Formats: sequence, C-alpha cells, structure tokens
Amino acid sequence: MTKQSLAFLESYINNPSPTSFEAGGQKIWLKYLEPYIDEWFLDDYGTAVGVINPGKDYKVVIEAHADEISWYVNYITNDGLIYVIRNGGSDHQIAPSKKVLIHGAKGVVKGVFGWPAIHTRSGEKEEAPTLKNIFIDCGCTSRDEVLELGIDIGSVITYEDTFEVLNDRYYVGRALDNRIGGFMIAEVARLLKENKKKLPYTLYVVNAVQEEIGLRGAEMISRRLQPDVAICTDVTHDTHTPMINKHVQGDVKCGSGPVVAYGPAVQMNLLKLLLDTASEQEIPLQKNACSRSTGTDTDAFAYSNAGTPSALISLPLRYMHTTVEMVHKDDVSNVISLIYHTLLNIRKNHSFKYFDKL
Repeated sequence: MTKQSLAFLESYINNPSPTSFEAGGQKIWLKYLEPYIDEWFLDDYGTAVGVINPGKDYKVVIEAHADEISWYVNYITNDGLIYVIRNGGSDHQIAPSKKVLIHGAKGVVKGVFGWPAIHTRSGEKEEAPTLKNIFIDCGCTSRDEVLELGIDIGSVITYEDTFEVLNDRYYVGRALDNRIGGFMIAEVARLLKENKKKLPYTLYVVNAVQEEIGLRGAEMISRRLQPDVAICTDVTHDTHTPMINKHVQGDVKCGSGPVVAYGPAVQMNLLKLLLDTASEQEIPLQKNACSRSTGTDTDAFAYSNAGTPSALISLPLRYMHTTVEMVHKDDVSNVISLIYHTLLNIRKNHSFKYFDKL
C-alpha cells in the first residue's frame, strides 16, 4: 500500500455515504480510481463503475458495495427531540451517547443520541435501548427550531466517528462495511495499471449502492452489465471475540487471511480457481459455509440474467455495524492480492461450466 492509497482510504472511510446518499463517497472513489481505468459511468441510482479494456465480448466484474448503515429522522417532538428509524441494519444498542451528523437541507447539523444519566435511573426498572426510546438531541428547544436548521422527516443521520490505525495492525472506523471493499477493488485496478497487465476481457470495477437494504444496487447493475463472471468482496464476522458461538457462526479470525464462501450462489469452478490461485501465490485462506444465501451482493450477481458464475471473497471484521469496526492490515493486502492474481488467471472466454458433454 502506498501513502496515497492510505490517504484515500482515510478520506473515503471518513466521508458519510449512507444508503441512498452514496454520491459524495462515489466521487471520492472515482477520483482515486480514474488514473487506473479507461472510462467510467454512474447508473441512475448511483452505482459507480470503472471500465478497463472496454469493448470485449467477455466481461468480468469485481465488486464491493459503497453504502453504510444510518438512521432516518422519523418524528420530531414539540420539545425539539428527534426519534429515528433504521436505514439499513443500524444497531439501537450502541446508539446512546454517540455523536451524530444530521444531513439536512441546509447542511450538516451536529447532535447526540441522549440517554438518561445513571443517577436518574436509581430505583427504576432499567430500560434497554430500543428503537422506541432512543432519541437525538441537537440542542433545539422546539420542533420549529429543528425545522429551521433544515432538518425534517427523512433527513439522514450518520455517526461522527472517523478512521484510525490501532497498534499499527488494525484499521478501525465506521463503515469499513463495506467501503474497505471499495478500497480493495480500487487497489486491484491500481496494480493492474502500474504492473502494465493487459487483460483478455473487459473488466468492470463496480462499487454498488443500496446493499444494506437488500442488494438493490447490485441487482440493478448486474442486469445492465450482464457479466460472464463476478467476484464480489464484502466483510464477514471475526468469531474470536467474546459472546460469539463458533458452532453457529463458524471459525474466522482477523489476521488469518481472506475468507472464501461455500454456498449455493457460489459457482464451484470459479471457487476452485480462487483456491488454486491462493495456493499458487501462498495466500492464506479461511473458509465459511453459507446456508441458502451469502447475504451479500454475490447473490444478486449469481442469480441475475441467465445466471452468472459468482464467488465471494470476504474480509474478516470485528464489531460489524458498530462505529469501531476493525480489520487486519494483512488481510486487506491478501484480499487485494487474491483478486488481482485470480483476474490474471481468467482466460479469454473462460468457461466455468461443470461439463460440456456426457
């Protein structure tokens, strides 16, 4: 990773890009990607696509998603307090005492998720945070005052937390799920350009929107591109922290390498290519079994069109959907390397069919 890469990663993570409001982050991503691609385009809902070696009949996608979880303003009290609903899988339990940014019509307004002090709860039945009782205080004393700030029903809210490096080993921040994926596929494009690799197919570097509410951006762009192959990357749970049952969640650890998924949406010959590539390049791998679906954009690509051979490379992550998501630097490098070398192993008109004759 270069100094320029790290600076891009920090600015990209720190920029708010909630579901349906990804445009600002997509601009940052495309500006970084632009020197390493031949052309780019944006679809009507905001999915950004960089194109390398355009115009070939055979088409390959590498993909991540650009959106982060957030909140919507749902109700404003007469006293100027704000109640919220989720935009994606936001966790109500981490909200109390967090600082937030409310993205209103007149710009960003700061606020906090308030919570009763421990002193005032003495002798009372303790209430856990729920969607019914968490609220935002932005320093206003009336509903009209909130509206005057440009905040209204439907204004989107993100957390204020920013990017850090922990113990020179982990990247930490909000929205690593999955802007770290967008970073990794951009780095693949950079390596292809800097190493002067000529691909025998068109490569689409796809940063899709609206994954957090149902894989919607990937669903749309897969129909438009109609690729022959799709390699998706997202995060998955590190199961080596307390209160996680490995019998249920599997055995995945930060620092032990990328995670390849097994499941119905994963095309097994494409998976074999990933495994063989990892072996050739001595890239450490972990494995994860997915029942029915992967829960990622892989599913949208796999079942699009007449079916697209698809695979998922996941990055182990701690504390998903919190503001202190953590990934290991070595895993990031190894995911980039695995995608890069796999692309070099895909041939012109590469067939992934299980058999051609009886």
